[in-house]
Amino acid sequence: MLEGQSCLISRAIPSSCEQESKWVYMTYRLLEITSNKRTPCVELEEQDEGGAVKRAKLPKNAYVEGTGSSDCQGGGGQYPESGSLINQIGRDNSISCLLRCSRSDYDALACVNKSFRSLVRSGELYKLRRWLGISEHWVYFSCNVLEWEAYDPYSGRWITLPKMPHNECFMSSDKESLAVGSELLVFGKEILSHVVLRYSILTNSWSPGIEMKTPRCLFGSASLGEKAFVAGGIDAYGNILRSAELYNSETETWVTLPSMNVPRKKCSGVLMDGKFYVIGGMASNTELLNCGEEFDPEKGTWRVIPNMSSGLNGASGAPPLVAVVNNELYAAHYAEKEVRKYDKKANSWITLGRLPERPDSVDGWGLAFRACGERLIVIGGPRTLGGGIIEVNSWIPEEGPPEWSMIASKHSASFVYNCAVMGC
Repeated sequence: MLEGQSCLISRAIPSSCEQESKWVYMTYRLLEITSNKRTPCVELEEQDEGGAVKRAKLPKNAYVEGTGSSDCQGGGGQYPESGSLINQIGRDNSISCLLRCSRSDYDALACVNKSFRSLVRSGELYKLRRWLGISEHWVYFSCNVLEWEAYDPYSGRWITLPKMPHNECFMSSDKESLAVGSELLVFGKEILSHVVLRYSILTNSWSPGIEMKTPRCLFGSASLGEKAFVAGGIDAYGNILRSAELYNSETETWVTLPSMNVPRKKCSGVLMDGKFYVIGGMASNTELLNCGEEFDPEKGTWRVIPNMSSGLNGASGAPPLVAVVNNELYAAHYAEKEVRKYDKKANSWITLGRLPERPDSVDGWGLAFRACGERLIVIGGPRTLGGGIIEVNSWIPEEGPPEWSMIASKHSASFVYNCAVMGC
């Protein structure tokens, strides 16, 4: 069951066995039934815990027959003649079922007919899923230059993304990545300029992304839904930055935010308790920073937090490995192979236990530590010559020391260059 799905279903339909059975039946019928009738644009309703009704309306152009590209993965580009959704259960019920299907099934659903494909490829389903609080978190990472893979922990499936466009300077430059909305953004450099490449899950393709107001690399970032925060980093001339920006993937725009108090590069970013935190980093090529900064979006102000990253930076200046699950901040101390938890009141770190044994890092580089929904994950592998294995280890934080489970592995290079988690 998808994250947030059980509570949404319990609010959307009566909790009787008969109604639950009908809901499941309708979902499975999505791939079997089509109809020639067209019905108007749908308005969905959802009650929150206090009984208040929320409404969302999909635009008509999300269902126009024949919109979207003509190819269909696994379908040879051919569709049934029908251009509508499931008339037998109504458009709103059809869409409600689609919203609660796994997004790993969306490619197959897009091949049912042109209206299904238009609905999936328009991105409207993902907007409604965000509105309803339904999300699946997939992990995207790169272990080879210009090559990206994704892992879907819900179906246990590996997905190979198309190769990034070839660019000699971009290949050899430092790169940062973040996932926002239904996009994966990768930031790199040419000689004296920056490059942004964007992968869309709607088109399964790469295209040029939108440049920041102040292009940068080696920055800290964090995202939630369709919005992402970035701060710090270096510009094309190597200057260390204090500036920060906010990206909206739906409008494809960057907005300049107030600047931090301290310039920093090679820092990490997280979102916690509705605020954006930038942790650690370097103020120069030799000066490690132990402080963090907290940005309050409502007030538009930054606050310095002394010693927030004390002990987390390595001698090489690798960014701190930090992640937030359920508004609790965790860190991977790669030198000691420990997992630590941040005590917000005491502004200190508590050692919980050990990291997985097999994944290695090179002074903090090459190892990914991320939040993936309700779990923490570690991605990496043992260092070997002539190939290796990449492993995905998972732990759902609870009382007691970490108990890691290896949920996936495959033959691959084991050094992780970039990693991002997309929840949609």
